[in-house]
Amino acid sequence: MADARPRRLAALSDAVTAAQLDALLVTGLANIRYLTGFSGSSALVVVTPRDTLLITDFRYQTQVVDEVGALARVVIEPVSLWSGLWEHLGAMGGVKVVGFESPHIVHRDFQRLLEAGSRWQWRATSDLVERLRERKDEGEVACIQRAVDVAGRALARTLPAVRAGMTELAVAGLLEHALRDEGSEGFAFPSIVAAGARSALPHAQPTGHRVAVGDFLLFDFGASVDGYVSDVTRTVVVGRASAEQREVYEVVREANRLASAAVHAGMTGRDADAVARSYIERHGLGELFGHSLGHGIGLEVHEAPRLARTAEQVLPQGAVVTIEPGVYRPGWGGVRIEDDVWLGAHGPRVLTDIPRELVELV
Repeated sequence: MADARPRRLAALSDAVTAAQLDALLVTGLANIRYLTGFSGSSALVVVTPRDTLLITDFRYQTQVVDEVGALARVVIEPVSLWSGLWEHLGAMGGVKVVGFESPHIVHRDFQRLLEAGSRWQWRATSDLVERLRERKDEGEVACIQRAVDVAGRALARTLPAVRAGMTELAVAGLLEHALRDEGSEGFAFPSIVAAGARSALPHAQPTGHRVAVGDFLLFDFGASVDGYVSDVTRTVVVGRASAEQREVYEVVREANRLASAAVHAGMTGRDADAVARSYIERHGLGELFGHSLGHGIGLEVHEAPRLARTAEQVLPQGAVVTIEPGVYRPGWGGVRIEDDVWLGAHGPRVLTDIPRELVELV
């Protein structure tokens, strides 16, 4: 498969020129990895229409060569990345107006830009790289698919081991052990395992709360493969489900199915959200679906585009998005079913191959 990085850098160079900048200082680590392949935790990158400069430190002098190769001019800075930046940026001819990634720079580093004096004119930018990252290429989709598959296998290994009386923390430990065993490099985000009434907390953290017979048990988790992540949610019942649990579950499952089938490139995030939301509202549960339908995933678990009531942006071809309707009744419990969906040229393709029928752990 062809190396996508030169194409990405060329597209960013065009965006830099269109923004009337001479260069862009890239500080977001996910953006740096997307552009150069470097996965370390310490780097600054400068992109101009003629050059790409990557500055990192001694810890990564071998790794950066392996990951970046000849794609960029690499500098190993022995003292401070920022002092290295001033030295090498000053040697880059014709660079006067420099953009910086305002969402990815802390106040102290912004002060460094101001302290650099009048040598450069600094302009805040937002989402120049993120807009490129929305459209996943074939290689990126393959990485996300592998992360989805790892997540599915991990859940399949975990569910048979779950017993009433276990704590949420213990169940989360089983799940995360299985993720590692199945090949996950890490966890896309802190795994959510919530039982009983706590399943009504959309972003519950696992606690010492014990799983009881009759509980909903909600799993929201993700794997990481080659830097790309998955984001999956399934809700099961420990023991036999009640009629009310089945009724609520089926509403959420159908909302998930309808939205996963309808979402496509060219529609707005608001219209995608409405597919699931209107179905849940027609069943009298609309006020219990308080979050958005979904979001993009890739190198990060929350990326553009958004699928929400307020999202007017058109969903781009190539995006991978989550479809995650939910119903949450305080004091009773909640249900969420989440899949990862690729928006291809010929319609949506659900990447998640995990059963959506209600599972009873008996």
